[in-house]
Order: sequence, then C-alpha cells, then structure tokens
Amino acid sequence: MIREPLIFEISGKGKRAFSLPALDVPEKQEIFKNLPLRSEIKGFPEVSEVEIVRHFTRLSRTNYCVDEGFYPLGSCTMKYNPKINEKIASILEFTCTHPYAPFDLVQGNLEVLKTTEELLAEITGMDAFSLQPAAGAQGELLGMMLIRACLEERGNPREIVLIPDSAHGTNPSSAHICGYRVQEIKSNEEGTIEVEDLAEHMTEDVAALMITNPNTLGVFEVDIKKVAEIVHSKGGFIYMDGANLNALVGVSRPGDMDVDVIHLNLHKTFSTPHGGGGPGSGPVGVKRELDPYLPVPVIGKNQNEYVLDFDQPKSVGRVHSFFGNFLVVVKALSYILSLGSRGLKEVAEVAVLNSNYIRKSLEKDYHLKYTTPTFHECVFSDKFQKEHGVHNIDIAKRLIDYGVHPPTMSFPLIVQGALMTEPTETESKRDLDLFIDAMKQIAKEAKEDPEVLKSAPHTSYVRRMDETTAARNPVLKWDGGHKIEE
Repeated sequence: MIREPLIFEISGKGKRAFSLPALDVPEKQEIFKNLPLRSEIKGFPEVSEVEIVRHFTRLSRTNYCVDEGFYPLGSCTMKYNPKINEKIASILEFTCTHPYAPFDLVQGNLEVLKTTEELLAEITGMDAFSLQPAAGAQGELLGMMLIRACLEERGNPREIVLIPDSAHGTNPSSAHICGYRVQEIKSNEEGTIEVEDLAEHMTEDVAALMITNPNTLGVFEVDIKKVAEIVHSKGGFIYMDGANLNALVGVSRPGDMDVDVIHLNLHKTFSTPHGGGGPGSGPVGVKRELDPYLPVPVIGKNQNEYVLDFDQPKSVGRVHSFFGNFLVVVKALSYILSLGSRGLKEVAEVAVLNSNYIRKSLEKDYHLKYTTPTFHECVFSDKFQKEHGVHNIDIAKRLIDYGVHPPTMSFPLIVQGALMTEPTETESKRDLDLFIDAMKQIAKEAKEDPEVLKSAPHTSYVRRMDETTAARNPVLKWDGGHKIEE
C-alpha cells in the first residue's frame, strides 16, 4: 500500500487554496479593528485546493464502512442500512421543516412521529413512547428519571438500583446520575441472572432492576417473568435496556415479560446509521403507570388534527429540544413499514441463525465460557490462544489483514479476553464464511506462528499503535511543529 504523506509534507511555502483579484477600492483596516480575527497559526500547512481535495479523498478511501463489509461488533448491531430509508429521509418536506413551525403546518411530520410511537408500542408491548432521547444512553437516563419521578410521588424515591454483572456500562452511569447507588447481581453458570442472589438483594430500598434481554452474552433471560415478580413484589420497577431488541423484534415483546420501561435504539434495531458520532435515537417506552411522567410535549390528536400537549403536570420535562433526531425516526419508520410484521420477525430469526452458525463453526477453535445456546451474538474468549502467548487484541489486529472488521473486544467484563461477535441478519452465508475462515486461520497461526499475530496488522494503512504509551502519555497540545518518522 502506498503511503499517503501528511498534509505537512505536501505543504510548500506560498501555496494557496484560493486566489482573489486585487482590490479596486481603498483598503480600510480600521473596520476590522474590533473583530475577533484569528492570527496566523505557526506551522500551518500551505497547500493548493487540488492538493487538499486529493489528499483527503485518498484518505477517505482507506476507511472501512458497512457498505464495504460487515461489522461483527457484539452488542452494537452494526448492520447494513437500506438506501431507500436514506432517500425517504431526504425528501424536501422532511429536511426543510423548521422546528419552530406551528403544528398546523407540520401535520405530516407529527403523523410520522405519532405513527412511529404507536408501532413501537405494538412491537414492544408497551403503552406509550417518547421519541425525544437522542441515543440509547439518554434513553436509559430518561427511563431512570421516570422511575424516580413515580417513586417520589409515592413518597420514597428509594436508594438502590440493581444491575447484573453482564450489563452495558452505561446502565450504572444512568442510575448514578439519577442519584442511585448501584448493587451488582451475579450471573449463574448459564450466563443469566442468579435468581437467588436477586431475591436476596431485592428490598424496599431498591428502586429498579436494570436488565438487558437477551443479555450481553447473547443469552435470553429465561427466568424474566420470575425476576419481574421478585422485583414487583417489593414495589420496584423493571427497566430493560433494549440495545439487543434485534434478537426479539417481531417474535416476542418485552411488555409481555412484565417490563415497566424500555429504551430502544432506532439506530441499531431499525436500520438507521450507527457510529461516527451519530445521529442516534433512543425512544423510551413505558407501561401506563409511568405514562404521566413522559417528557413534554406529548403528541395527541384532536378530531382529525395532531396537537402538541404541554399540559402534563407530572412530566419530567424535556430531555431534548423539539422532537429528538427527527430524520432518524423517519428512517426507522420507513424500515418498519417496508418490512411489516413478517419481515421484522424474519430479522430476528436470521440474526439468531447467523449468530449460531458462527458460534457452532468456531466452537472448537475458540473458547466459550458459557455453553448456553445464544441468540443474536456469541462471546468467545482467547483462552486457547493464550497458551501460545496470543491475546484477543492480537486476534483483532490480525483480522484487519484479512479485510475483516474485528468484533467487540474485552466485553462483557465477566469473560476474560472476550471476542464478542454479532453478525446481524444482513450478512450472507458467504460473508459469514469469510469471517469464519479468517478466524480459523488465525487460530492456526496462533499455534504455528504466534509472532505474526503479535506484530499485526501488516497490510493496513496504519500499523499497530503503542496504545499503552498513548494512554499513559497522551499528547494533548500541538506546538505548531511536526515530526515525521518512517
């Protein structure tokens, strides 16, 4: 691969990316006197326009994207996004609607939002939804805010939130931000919640149990109804992290599992772009008991007109300006309507099938701490490869040489050296086989030539970084100079 020079190496004294004609009027510097103009930047590169365009175009072609290959990232559902959804979201009437427009001029937009809320409620078995949260973590936060608001009205917000040891890292953060202390619940040998441990921890000081189902091991919580009964018997709530809904959509509904509040990730389960900083959407669904606390405004309907209802005295208030990330909702609605109920069910079925195909194909080459049948993702470990001095990070770097994006690394924390893999439903058998063949070859290399893994990647544009030094000695300020090393 040809090395692309740094922009500083392309730089040449006196080069410019623009050219303006000479002034034909007197220059008056005093008009700029009080403006906050930027002074010259020391060492700033000087390049022509064509050099800038070509440099960054060449760099962009080194990026890996979901249109090029699949992302087997566990717990993130990085699947291909149908282009029709992008096209619909780019319709002028959607993109040019002003957020301050009076509601009588945006009836179509409000219908999109209300229709999406109703469909999500039907899909999940919940009673009401808010589309305001901008992503899953904010949805988690809103879910815990709703629980706290309800408990406060009862007279006691309580002090503790229970979270399984396999939970997403944002779960305890959301609980802490809402003023709760977190207590951890153990997983059993099957990778599910230890019911006896939950019963022991569940007291009238506990506000909620935050659960992911299927959990981050890809295992379905078969005792979910029993778990809910234990929590509800002490007046607590069941919060479900819906990041893994891709495994359930169209097949089973969290509301039927006695879940009280759930957040979804439209940018995961319902096709819209994930990663790159967003945008995302993390709607929150609730059972009727928590409905009065949802953010305002609530979208209602008065005869044949959609209206915005701000008269919600128990509401926790806004969590996002306007209606969240509207165009993400448009894409998700397009996805839901284009698939229909049968298509959504097939999404979950194929996602589970693909995951188990990978799991079965690699179970002799990579260690499985939990042998319980999994749903949409499976978690291998590097235990077999450690015998040869090879760790999961070496496996991940070597996958890059095979043109495959690495899976999620070192998570969940209850599996040492984890390789968390989720193929999603959009991947063909051919693509799955390419991943499986690469993983098998790497397992063979770990035994026969481990050094090739420890120095990988070898063919990528950027070689392996010294991540330990970067973490311990970060360079946080640029002094205007640069140093080029081969």
